[in-house]
Parts: sequence; C-alpha cells; structure tokens
Amino acid sequence: MKTDYIDLIEPTPTLHSTKCKFIAFVIKTFLQYAIFLAAFIAWYLYDYFIAGATLLISFIIIGIVRAKMRNSVIPSHQREYQYNDEGIATWFTAKELCIEASSLSNESQSHNAVRKGLERK
Repeated sequence: MKTDYIDLIEPTPTLHSTKCKFIAFVIKTFLQYAIFLAAFIAWYLYDYFIAGATLLISFIIIGIVRAKMRNSVIPSHQREYQYNDEGIATWFTAKELCIEASSLSNESQSHNAVRKGLERK
C-alpha cells in the first residue's frame, strides 16, 4: 500500500468583480513592464549608461518586490511551485486587496476541515 501522498494544492483564486480583475491587471502590468519603463525614462532624461544601470537596478528591485508579494500570499506548502506575474497578481489581489464573501466562506470551510482532521488524530 502506498503511503506517500501528494498534498493537495490550493488552486489560484478566481476574481469575480471587475474592480478586482482590473487591480490584478494593473499589478501584473507593473511587474512585467516597470523595469523597461524605468530604463526608458532614464534613457530619455540622461543617457545610455544611466539607462543600463537603471535597467539592472530596477530588475533587482522588481524581483525583490515580486518575491515578497509571492511569499506573503501563497501558502507555504506551495511556494516551491513556479508562478508567473499573472498568478502572483491574482493571488495578491484575492488575498490582500479584494477579500470577497465567497473567498471567506471557502477559507472558513477549509479551516474547519483542517480542524476536524486534527481533532480526529
């Protein structure tokens, strides 16, 4: 009998309201294109050397922001999986910015199921 079970992963939350979808889209766009926007502005205002340095520094800074957002909202047992910018933006918007009634009821149901499972052991 096999005793190694794969833990069930929580699916990426779905956003229901237009406002939440728009916020997730803005965050996704920021994570994807802020690096190039910063480099273009530095090139326009200064020169190529400053633009290249800004590109490298903003790449590091946006990477740190992306990692902090990912680690703050994605469950700890799922952090080894790779997520793209859209997935990170959707998780962040659903967990931090747009807490909807359906997500709260699903969360409370999963917490109750975990409690029942712990009480049985």
